[in-house]
Amino acid sequence: MFRVNEIFFSLQGEGYHTGTPAVFVRFSGCNLRCAFCDTRHQTGTMMSLQEIIRGVNQYPHAPMLVLTGGEPSLFIDEVFVSELKRQTGKLIAIETNGTRSLPTNLDWVTLSPKTGFGGGDEEPLLLNTCDELKVVYLGQDLEQYDGIEANHRFLQPCYAEDPLKRQTNIQSCVKAVLNSNRWRLSLQVHRVLNIR
Repeated sequence: MFRVNEIFFSLQGEGYHTGTPAVFVRFSGCNLRCAFCDTRHQTGTMMSLQEIIRGVNQYPHAPMLVLTGGEPSLFIDEVFVSELKRQTGKLIAIETNGTRSLPTNLDWVTLSPKTGFGGGDEEPLLLNTCDELKVVYLGQDLEQYDGIEANHRFLQPCYAEDPLKRQTNIQSCVKAVLNSNRWRLSLQVHRVLNIR
């Protein structure tokens, strides 16, 4: 059984696949405690793999399934991913903090390390290769990510409820991207569009 916060259909709002229709399976629970996390880890429904698959298959036209959280690597394994592929026919992506090993049969790995944040350094970063490195930017030293092999590298301003703080974060992130030839800007487009 798996504690699932929600299963929903929307557009991927961040990173390389921005704008792609996707089904999101958001797990409850994480091994880190980042102050800016937007997942309610205290809530969730216990679901079997087959119940998750039935939930995902309500959206047959979505080409991609995103395992997110929380930290999905705490819950999944290769059998879980294999069954998702076999019974949904979707590309299986994961968004992970990189502190746990991953099943080798995932189709896309988005690494979003939380090192350098309060609550994000509770466990060491283990993952050093990914398809996409997506860093939430709050002014931290970007050299700490130099050793990570990634096909795509994105900086994303940390969202803040306060409009002034949010604008400051955006400006800081844009400046960091302009001063580097390694990073591209990622925005949370779903927030701009006011969708999930």
